[in-house]
Amino acid sequence: MANLPELVIFDCDGVLVDSEPIAAKVLAQYISTHGRATTTDECLQLFTGLSLSSVAKIITSKWQIQLPDNFVEQLRALDRAAFANELKALPGVERTINLLKQRGIKVCVASSGSIEKITHSLSITNLLELFDGNIFSATNVANGKPAPDIFLLSADKMGAGAENTIVIEDSPVGITAGKNALMRVYAFSGGGHTKAPNFMARINNAGADMIFSSMDELPKLLGF
Repeated sequence: MANLPELVIFDCDGVLVDSEPIAAKVLAQYISTHGRATTTDECLQLFTGLSLSSVAKIITSKWQIQLPDNFVEQLRALDRAAFANELKALPGVERTINLLKQRGIKVCVASSGSIEKITHSLSITNLLELFDGNIFSATNVANGKPAPDIFLLSADKMGAGAENTIVIEDSPVGITAGKNALMRVYAFSGGGHTKAPNFMARINNAGADMIFSSMDELPKLLGF
């Protein structure tokens, strides 16, 4: 028990729920109707792990696309509708989180999405109750990923030190955020989005302490 982490922080999209391919498809369709033909794979490569406000800044600056003022609200509504029809939990998540809690390891969620989005995603996949309300959003901190703010906030609220915390992430920006928080970061490669061209190469180069592809592997990786 002495070597086990005190806290495990889970990203939501692409770690707990297989949402990234769905969201990327929705975003690609949206951008394509606003002046630039865009693919799902392109959106996965450019935007995975970022908040919608960060996505909007990249779209307007990189592609010079004028987005409506309510872009974030529109995308959230489109994502919500698509998730209600398609979203599923990633295999092994419920079993693994229950095992961690049985060992006395604290668990929480820290995501770039809004609290409403995180809650909706976890509710429709029957994962919400596993986290006992310990859900944190990058919308509540000054700087989103790759800044460490969301992970530092989460650890503080959960009463854990960075040195005793492990972050489970699936995107290069999320991995960077965890390392910037001086936490150990395990990269999860089991989400559907990791099959996009060059995505795993970026994960391999992002500096995670470990990469694993099945959530059922996590307890053993943590030492039990």
